[in-house]
Amino acid sequence: MQAEPKNTQAGSLVGEEYEVEIGPVAHGGHCIARTDAGQVLFVRHALPGERVVARVTEGEEGARFLRADAVEILQASKDRIEAPCPFAGPGRCGGCDWQHAKPGAQRRMKGEVVAEQLKRLAGLTPEEAGWDGTVMPAEGDKVPAGQVPQWRTRVQYAVDAEGHAGLRKHRSHEVQRIDHCMIAAAGVSELGIEKRDWTGMESVEAIAAAGSQDRQVILTPKPGARLPIVELDRPVSVMRVDEKDGGVHRVHGRPFVRERADGRTHRVGSGGFWQVHPKAADTLVTAVMQGLLPRKGEMALDLYCGVGLFAGALADRLGEQGAVLGIESGKRAVEDARHNLADFPRVRIEQGKVESVLPRTGITEVDLVVLDPPRAGAGRKTVAHLASLGARRIAYVACDPAALARDIGYFRDGGYRVRTLRVFDLFPMTHHVECVAILEPAGKGL
Repeated sequence: MQAEPKNTQAGSLVGEEYEVEIGPVAHGGHCIARTDAGQVLFVRHALPGERVVARVTEGEEGARFLRADAVEILQASKDRIEAPCPFAGPGRCGGCDWQHAKPGAQRRMKGEVVAEQLKRLAGLTPEEAGWDGTVMPAEGDKVPAGQVPQWRTRVQYAVDAEGHAGLRKHRSHEVQRIDHCMIAAAGVSELGIEKRDWTGMESVEAIAAAGSQDRQVILTPKPGARLPIVELDRPVSVMRVDEKDGGVHRVHGRPFVRERADGRTHRVGSGGFWQVHPKAADTLVTAVMQGLLPRKGEMALDLYCGVGLFAGALADRLGEQGAVLGIESGKRAVEDARHNLADFPRVRIEQGKVESVLPRTGITEVDLVVLDPPRAGAGRKTVAHLASLGARRIAYVACDPAALARDIGYFRDGGYRVRTLRVFDLFPMTHHVECVAILEPAGKGL
């Protein structure tokens, strides 16, 4: 089945429609199908086993693959539900990938993606990675089909030409106007960002700290625009992104929010990284500490340490004779980490890129390592350096299973194997997962 293409550009297949059988889920929030000619389709808004009409959204004749949306469901999966969010679906908000899938099916598909990445990039089965295949929901996120957990404590709104706040459409700069984001935490929703005029703003970020009543709004104005007077439904601190230096500067209120995790309060500066799900920080600290089993007096590294979440947890467990070195590239994050960890005299935080700073430290051996790299992962050079330090255990926290699997392969080259892997669904309705892999020297027995 084919329709007339909506794009008249020579060779473009945008707008073409194909009736296809949907195959397995793939990394990135879509499923795989093939046209009768054998061309691969990455189809959003579909589920494995369905028969759908897929409309091409990107691609041209001869391309290795095409992107498409399922615009008509001819034979539905038993895992399909009507998307609870009115802004989800083909051509609409791109924030959620799986609004149309039951919660259990979402976690199962995420597990299948992790397993496929492990096999393809690291050559490991789930059993060989010490993983039972389960993707665990965060505490409080087990909701019936048709309900949506309100988990996102930080929401980046785009602003359209008329000053209305909304969210970007999938792989587009176009703004989908919304009146409410269903996955936004209650503390974000109560700010009423969608209700007011944001003319002149490029974006508005709303932050609702999970560990305090702190609320913050970060405004990014268009070039030359003046900041509006922000009068929201409750007191907030207001920050702005400077168009010249890109820095975040205080307009009103304190320049940070206070988050709580592992029994400690952490200062997180404006624009600084903190886990978005309110239960994520505690969930990940627990998984990391259970995997590492820190001992009094040990030496540990916390790489890509942010504001010091894992460094503080390690220092607390290593005791007065233990020591922790954290490395973080962000200047503001380093300032926050040093503030947050000031009561630990044997914790040191260095600023700079891990691959540059770590070799300069002169450290030749450590007992424990935690690394929580950005989405691209740590990379071959950094992994090789870490493997040379002889840590008895390494905890790798990853938001991208592909980068994790690739780096696990590099660790294997350096003499390490995966002892256990745990996978957490800390981003319901999206394709994202968080993984914690515990590695140890390959010669060590179970």
